[in-house]
Amino acid sequence: MNERKVISGHDAVEAEGSVYVPTLERTEGQPPPIAANDGLSYMAFDVDGDAGTAKAMDAALKQIADGEGQDVIDMLDNGPPGPIETKWGVGFREYDECVDYIRANGIEAPEGGLALPLRYTVNEYPSYSIVSSNALWHDPSREADAEALRKMEKDNAKRCLYFPQVMRDARRIEEYYPGLSPTSPESMDRLGVSLAHIESKCQNFYDSGEVERVFYPEIEQLLLDFFPGATDALVYNHDVFDKDYTGDRTEDQDAKNPGVNANYANLVHNDLNDNSGRVRCRELLTKNLRNFGREQHYTEAEADAKMSRRFMSINLAKPMETVEQYPFVLCAWPSFADQPYVNNYRIYDDRVGETTRFTHRADHEWYWIPQQQPNEMSMLKCYDSITDGSVSRWSFHTACVDPTVPLDAPCRKNVVVRSYVFF
Repeated sequence: MNERKVISGHDAVEAEGSVYVPTLERTEGQPPPIAANDGLSYMAFDVDGDAGTAKAMDAALKQIADGEGQDVIDMLDNGPPGPIETKWGVGFREYDECVDYIRANGIEAPEGGLALPLRYTVNEYPSYSIVSSNALWHDPSREADAEALRKMEKDNAKRCLYFPQVMRDARRIEEYYPGLSPTSPESMDRLGVSLAHIESKCQNFYDSGEVERVFYPEIEQLLLDFFPGATDALVYNHDVFDKDYTGDRTEDQDAKNPGVNANYANLVHNDLNDNSGRVRCRELLTKNLRNFGREQHYTEAEADAKMSRRFMSINLAKPMETVEQYPFVLCAWPSFADQPYVNNYRIYDDRVGETTRFTHRADHEWYWIPQQQPNEMSMLKCYDSITDGSVSRWSFHTACVDPTVPLDAPCRKNVVVRSYVFF
């Protein structure tokens, strides 16, 4: 029997080996993703340890040169004002236009729910983002590339529309799925979302050192208690969101300080996919790459053995005070399990992260937590290694504006931690 424990690492030294290239492990019945290289990880194009970043950067610049996706922008820019008919339904350039449509058409939500606009991509091409720490932004010889890539990022934002959606109250999941408690691991297995309760001893979530020292172990223990059969848990980083924060927001990766985010991710997305769920786990175990949590010292063979069993990536979001504006909303796996995701490649100097975006469906099953309290933890699955369709692989999520609350109401202040759970 495996002893239940929090990962504390091993004394072994990492062995030298070839570049790790994950196999694309799609869920049974899932269509191919909309991705570069037929879904193959950029790790396969590693040159001298660059993890495929040069290849990805070339692909991003080629996409710009080829004008790929310009047809989407032209359609949105040149169309008449008002609603836009798309193959996914009626979309809107502006949030307020979508609110007016919802009210005019009497779109209603069940008790505890809410009808509101959510922002989806309408771009069925893979996209690229160059992260702020990439050396390209500070290289005078690449100013032309930098300018083109800045425009690309703005163009990516243009390829989105607001669509009407209905929120259900996550506290009422059992009303929609009789016998399924929202605070159960079964909810996570079935829907990719669940709730937990926590009374944290962390006093200052703006102090990254205290969060790492106090909050990380609390969450690791919560995960071990929440999931039967879990043997290890690792919280590896966190973000703080507070639009109204007036202190120092500066990010310092070397000091393991994520800073304080002024913006909320107002686009339907997931943080990981078939490739990055495995790559991110392995680089944490063997390299401690951007690991804010306790150090790991697994050899490649040990990491492969650990990852040969089931493992999951779970994000957990805890408010610091009652959430009023910019709530965090989650979508349930069964409503998009057969939908292809659209890859977004995040290019660092030493890795290419893969996140995903999704196009709209009217029957996406969305949940929120009205007036979410500081002791209520949102949990969403970003990755599951089980691919046979017996459990959810992931959820997707976004922030949104609540049209029933004044825009100047206090904005969401919360901390989001990212973790892996091993079985």
